[in-house]
Amino acid sequence: MTRPSTQASPARMAEGHFDQMLTADDFKAAFRNHPAGVSVVTADPGDGPVGLTATSVFSVSANPPLLVFSLSGNSSSAPALRRAETVVVHLLGADQIELAKTFSTSGIDRFEDTSIWTRLVTGEPVLPTANAWLRGKIVNQMEAGDSTVVAVQVLQVNIPDVDSRPAEQSHPLVYHNRTWHQLGAHSAMS
Repeated sequence: MTRPSTQASPARMAEGHFDQMLTADDFKAAFRNHPAGVSVVTADPGDGPVGLTATSVFSVSANPPLLVFSLSGNSSSAPALRRAETVVVHLLGADQIELAKTFSTSGIDRFEDTSIWTRLVTGEPVLPTANAWLRGKIVNQMEAGDSTVVAVQVLQVNIPDVDSRPAEQSHPLVYHNRTWHQLGAHSAMS
């Protein structure tokens, strides 16, 4: 389905007039059909743990190991995460959907259930049931529209032994068109 948008004429585009090309809703609709892996980002800048669910996490470089995620200016956790020196990025599997839902819910104490998290010896809050987690140092932040793009140099990785877990626990959790999905053998294409 093609969505109508407010587009500038080719002449206006050639002149560099892109201000009337599309709306925020058009942009969101385009990305709504683009699936993304689900992560939870946690930190403690010194005044208590914070965390949020993120679908904007991606790897940038293997040498040095760098990842990037974005923080919405509307997120209640964004100010504290911007002050943090280090973060832990948790890559979630389908069996951790409750973590994804908890850390995406506004107005609650996301760390109230102390059975789902602990602290690393370095002080950061960690969710030990995640498919994997990566602890890193924030090395750069860039304001981008109403968000902040955060670059993290990974210092430590924890990947649980997948052979000791049931297969369904290692299936990635994906967010697509405002719905949670699980990747697995049923979704593989040849």
